[in-house]
Amino acid sequence: MKNWLYLCCITTSLGLTACTSNPTSTLAIQKENQQFEVTGLGKTAILSKNNAIVAANRTCGRNTTIVKDEKIEYKGVLKNVVDEKTGQTIAAATEVLGGIIGTTPTLQRDDDYQTTLSFYCQK
Repeated sequence: MKNWLYLCCITTSLGLTACTSNPTSTLAIQKENQQFEVTGLGKTAILSKNNAIVAANRTCGRNTTIVKDEKIEYKGVLKNVVDEKTGQTIAAATEVLGGIIGTTPTLQRDDDYQTTLSFYCQK
């Protein structure tokens, strides 16, 4: 009976964890003239760009992805409070302070940066 209860608890917690994870990219939106648009999310600008590129390449399959336009936006918790560089400094200082006092506070989230790519697929 105990084993059955443990199994149920583990299954439920795994199921709830899967429901709360954020996607790293959107599905491609097709626009006119065989052009597409995808959005990638990430904790850093580079991660969000990589996630958008992965989604674009997945859309094109075996064809070559040709990027026409790229837009990166910071959408973090400190967006309208301070500029991006100051926000990064505050986030780093918070993590260092948390390490000193033994906690792991973070101001960064997995969707702080958003990269939008407009692209088309070429054979």
